[in-house]
Amino acid sequence: MTAGANPTRVDGAVTAEPTGVDGSVTADPTRVGAEVHPIRADPTRAAGGPAGSGGPTDPAGLRRLAVDTLDANWEHDHTVPSRTLYPHQWSWDSAFIAIGLAQIRPERAWQELASLFRAQWADGRVPHIVFNPAMRVGAYFPGPELWRSASVEGAPAVDTSGLVQPPVHALAALLAYRRAPDPAGLAALRRLYPALVAQQHYLATRRDVAGDGLVCIVHPWESGLDNSPAWDEPMAAVPAEASVMRAYRRHDTVHADAAHRPTDLDYARYLAIVAAYRDHGYADRPLADHHPFLVECPLFNAAFGSAEHALAEIAVLVGADPGPHRARAAQITEALLRRLHDPGTGTFQPRDLRTDRLVSARTVLGLAPLILPDLPARQADAIVVEARSARFGVARRMDRPLPTHDRTAPDFEPLRYWRGPSWLNIGWLVHRGLLTHGHPELAAGLRRSMIDLVGGAGCHEYFHPDTGAGLGSPAFSWTAALLLDLLAD
Repeated sequence: MTAGANPTRVDGAVTAEPTGVDGSVTADPTRVGAEVHPIRADPTRAAGGPAGSGGPTDPAGLRRLAVDTLDANWEHDHTVPSRTLYPHQWSWDSAFIAIGLAQIRPERAWQELASLFRAQWADGRVPHIVFNPAMRVGAYFPGPELWRSASVEGAPAVDTSGLVQPPVHALAALLAYRRAPDPAGLAALRRLYPALVAQQHYLATRRDVAGDGLVCIVHPWESGLDNSPAWDEPMAAVPAEASVMRAYRRHDTVHADAAHRPTDLDYARYLAIVAAYRDHGYADRPLADHHPFLVECPLFNAAFGSAEHALAEIAVLVGADPGPHRARAAQITEALLRRLHDPGTGTFQPRDLRTDRLVSARTVLGLAPLILPDLPARQADAIVVEARSARFGVARRMDRPLPTHDRTAPDFEPLRYWRGPSWLNIGWLVHRGLLTHGHPELAAGLRRSMIDLVGGAGCHEYFHPDTGAGLGSPAFSWTAALLLDLLAD
């Protein structure tokens, strides 16, 4: 939901002014036991990258920086990812942000999730963007005028996109409650539970295009890793010309270096895919017949399975039956193993449904299934081998942060968005998976590396994978939120 909208929860009102865990506006930043190691490389020395502004290196200073970033990006009943590049509400951003808000402002954590789910469509989809009606037309591209959700039956009153993002929301809700397990949090969790179930039902029934138990994404934006090399092969089949972009004004390249962003050809293809989906009324049933981009993504489906595990725990808390969630979680893991596991690499690869082949690019998407607690040990161990390889460099003490793409690949780009740079949300997921599968020392090394990034460059959107220089937005909300979670461990 967006500024100016009624600040109610999914089924209830929120009227209390958000405060810290201890009732104050800024919780005591010294109550963090994190060890912070200085970043080893000077973040201002990124070739072609912006100079790092630097950040505090002590836990108290890091916590203050994170709290200040989240407070500055709070917008009435939700948090914008950044005030420059992303002035609306994004779906999986809000989930990650809620995890951090639970550390300092638990009321806001629940407002964050409730505001997003007020924009849930009648079919259960949670849109990846909820537009702020107070923003002028043309202030963001692609804006509501491209998506035209108002003309679609079952869409909410507020303008939204028609796409979704990885369903990390049930996990976020469970973790938010664990951080602040009070009656208000339990009541909020109880109100949110039916909407979370509806989200999963939509994905399971409308997006299982191949009928194999996995969710199909219909646009690279749905993966969350917009221009990952994982999408190069399926995107190459989407007809488009870069010259199409002459008719539009991209706002991302106004606020960030164009060399760090998706190309105009990427964007032309993105818009072609949006148009194909929109012009069929965002209908999912005929996708196999006409849609140009159909991919089963390992990260999205790992999040899909993880959500069922989280919902089983939430069900116990709210007095519902956890059995169906546990059964569906097992089915999703089995389908991941059957459809997306690549014995040759030992990891998981996206499957292009148009060719029925696994994508060859070795990206961080292949590490994501570690978040599944029921992933068999053999496959989990193989992912850890991949994570520790020269491609990704996870170690007890890391000299460089976790990249989003194989750093030994010829198409590795250390500055361009999801084609190499390090992102805290992906590191956080891998860190969680390492802990889940019994690798606490590797998890600790990755955690220290992520904290070092912010200590060296501040709460940037993403970071140079060699030097740690901050890239993208300099005050990014999920970086701040997940830093708070890492500091609390």
